[in-house]
Parts: sequence; C-alpha cells; structure tokens
Amino acid sequence: MSTTSNPSAVAGSRPGSRIFPDTPLGERIEGVATGRDVEWEPLVDYRRNGVSETTIHGAVAWATPTEVVHSFGGNVLCYGRSMMKPFTMKVFAEELKDCSWEQKAIAVASHNGDTEHVRAAQSLLPASDRGLMRTPLDVPLVQFGRQVRRPRRWYHTCSGEHAAILRGCRAKGWDRVGYTLPSHPLFPAFVTVLQRFLGPSWTPVRVARDGCGLPTVSNTVGELARCFAGLAAVRDEDWIWEAMARHPDLVGGFNRLDSTVIKACEGRVVAKEGADGLLGLSVVHDDFPDGLGITVKIAHGWNPQATWYVARAILGVLGFDVRNPYPLHRQKAFIVPELVPPDRRETLSSIPTWDEWDPDSDRWYWDWQDYLPSPGGV
Repeated sequence: MSTTSNPSAVAGSRPGSRIFPDTPLGERIEGVATGRDVEWEPLVDYRRNGVSETTIHGAVAWATPTEVVHSFGGNVLCYGRSMMKPFTMKVFAEELKDCSWEQKAIAVASHNGDTEHVRAAQSLLPASDRGLMRTPLDVPLVQFGRQVRRPRRWYHTCSGEHAAILRGCRAKGWDRVGYTLPSHPLFPAFVTVLQRFLGPSWTPVRVARDGCGLPTVSNTVGELARCFAGLAAVRDEDWIWEAMARHPDLVGGFNRLDSTVIKACEGRVVAKEGADGLLGLSVVHDDFPDGLGITVKIAHGWNPQATWYVARAILGVLGFDVRNPYPLHRQKAFIVPELVPPDRRETLSSIPTWDEWDPDSDRWYWDWQDYLPSPGGV
C-alpha cells in the first residue's frame, strides 16, 4: 500500500512508469535465462572443522579460440563489463600505439584510484579536453587509514579507459560528444572486434549501460573464454598484451587479483577483473598452442577472496604459482574438483588453498569429545 496520498508519477501508464520494471518479481524475457534458471555449481566452500559454513557458487569455462574445452556451472549469459576493456582498446590500437606504456596500461585498467593511476589517466588528455570525460564522480576504490577524498571523475575505476577513448576518438576524427552512447561509432566498432573472435554472425542478445555509462554487451561465459583465448593468440599484433604485462599495477592496483596474477605469471598470463564477479584469464601455455582463455563468474557478484582461491587453483594446475593473501577467520577454503578438466584433477589435489602463515585455527588441538558429559549423566 502506498505511504502517500499523492498520485504516483510512475504508476500505471503514467509517463514515468516506463523506466521501472513491471513487477518486483522480475519479468521473463524470451531467450534470456535469469540467475534463477541457470545451473550454478559450487566452486569453493569455507569449512569450520569440517562443516561447510559458506558455499560460493558460479560458473567456469575453459576455451581455445574456436571451442569451449571445459565447462562447469552452465554456459551462463552475463555482461562482460570491465573484463572486456582489452577488446575495447583494440578499436584504438593504431591511434594509441605511440602513447607511453603507462598510458597504454591505464587505458585497459579498472584501477584503484591511487595517485599513480590518476596521474597516468590524466596524462592521456590535455586539460582542454578533460571536461568531455563522462565517468561518474567517485572516490578511490581502495583507501587507506582515515583518508577522505571528495568524489572526482578521475578516481573512478574506468577513468583511464574513458580518457583513452576520448584521445582515440580525436585521432579517428570521431565526435567526442556522446561517446558513451550506442549511437556513437565506438559501439559498432567494439561489436566488430568481438565478431572477429566469435564469428561474423555473432550479435549480443542484450546491451545495457555499464556502471561507467558505456555500453556493455551480453556474452555467455563460454564466449568470454573464447575471446580471452583469442587475446593470447593475437598478443603480438598490438600493444595491449605487452602494456598489461609491463605495468600490472596500473591494470588494477594494490592487492588486486588481476595485477597479482600478471606479476606472478611473468608475462605468460594476462588477467582482467570485471564487475560483477568476473575474472578473465588469457594464457600462453604449451598444452594450448592456439591460446587458452578461462572465465570465472561468481554467481553472487564481486568476491575477490573466493575468486582468488579459484584462480590460484586453476593457474596451479597449469604450472603457475600465485600467492594467497586471504586467510579466512577460523575457516578453511576447499576447491571443487570440477573447476578444472578431468586430466588435471590429480594435480589440483596437491595445490593447497592456504600457506604456512595461515594455520588451521578452526579447532582445538585436543579431543573435544573428552569433555562431553557421559551418556545419561547430568
């Protein structure tokens, strides 16, 4: 029941009603499975002395450029979000090739908003062009201690991408006003890039506005993995792979999973996080000479701790050693074997989700049963 006696501007057929859903239960859209319909699978669970307390569900896909070679959790349809920035920058690969390596790295970043991130992003544009940038006002993604920052467009995690787009549009002779709209030349150019990796007949099922205002297109988890496999296959054709490998801390920042993976794998893996709950891995590996792409989608959204455990396990069976920065509080994480193809599960069983500094502190080191009352006792 309404809490006001005034007529609603968004009820029924009034003009404001079209920007709201028709029902709080969610509409059914033909051809679009919701998160209620897909078969999410458990990826990792947190146990306290053997009893599961938290289970993280999601979906994982392994792919070469031409086919999905392993899938777990269903071929879920989702938005690629910021995970797809390397592909957006392929639209401007030629126009930005003479930028510095720092400028190129920040162009594909979802950064924390640290000083070095803001400095690199601002260096892409002259002061006269900065007013054209349409990232939302934001504060740094990670702040330390009692720092307080007023919201600025440059702190937004996508400011480097937006600045690079504006610079690229100017070089191409494209109008820079309206660059976030699907009517701008950037959007069909981006779709053309994806069609190169997914086939000329591919089109997105849905297109939405991303958090930064740019269009984001829907892809299945398998399609995203194929794109990242293709990224490895063509890594030498432009500057994108090398820029991420040269400056991983600009791609994300302090304690970010994608930055850590890039550093730990020493140029053989490019990683990119994306909201909401996405990780893309583009892998150069002898067992996959045409390129390997892996996508992790966490069902409930962004969870860097759970995704870190999953990524460490996946990369571990490929021979990469990624540190674990996340001790659980009196719990331990356990990986579901189906994360990886069957022929790699024996290796998976030898990769712990803990390190020496992270002991098993979820139990006492004596037998608690000795302290139970005797049967029938008071």
